[in-house]
Amino acid sequence: MTKVDFYTGVEDKLRTACKLSHKAVKHGMRVQLYCTDAETTQVLDTLLWSYPTTAFLPHCRNDEKDASEMSVVLTYPQKVSSVNKSSASGENSVLDENFIHGKTFPHNEVLISLHSTCLPFFSHFERVIEIVGLDAADAHTGRERFSFYRDRGYEMRHFDLRPQSVQKNST
Repeated sequence: MTKVDFYTGVEDKLRTACKLSHKAVKHGMRVQLYCTDAETTQVLDTLLWSYPTTAFLPHCRNDEKDASEMSVVLTYPQKVSSVNKSSASGENSVLDENFIHGKTFPHNEVLISLHSTCLPFFSHFERVIEIVGLDAADAHTGRERFSFYRDRGYEMRHFDLRPQSVQKNST
């Protein structure tokens, strides 16, 4: 069964994703970084080229030919054209069904999610890492995701990354 780790109180979600990716790779695991959109994916891709400053973290995008051999793979929801289906926004596109159901991932070891909802394919992975920021809206959706996993019996761990001064003031 998938194990779920929550990292909450995060000041910089993208840097935390880099740090956790690096840690997983050092332990011999491969990581799928699932971003919200193309822009976030590009920013994270750029960060990974310089993180950590004393080493290199091999990575690529999900659609590149070397993805199945790479330690860290970045991706985001891809849309495919569909004349028969319309989205809520009226666009003639839907998310790639193979992608939604986890059929296009190069591995199933670690999924780091930067989304505000539980991903429909999370159970294809051995471990899921959810990163929750400091703002109230992100904390709220993080609690909803935590409840979702807990209510379904997934093994959970929680890591509070808030600065010590913030932790002391909230108790």
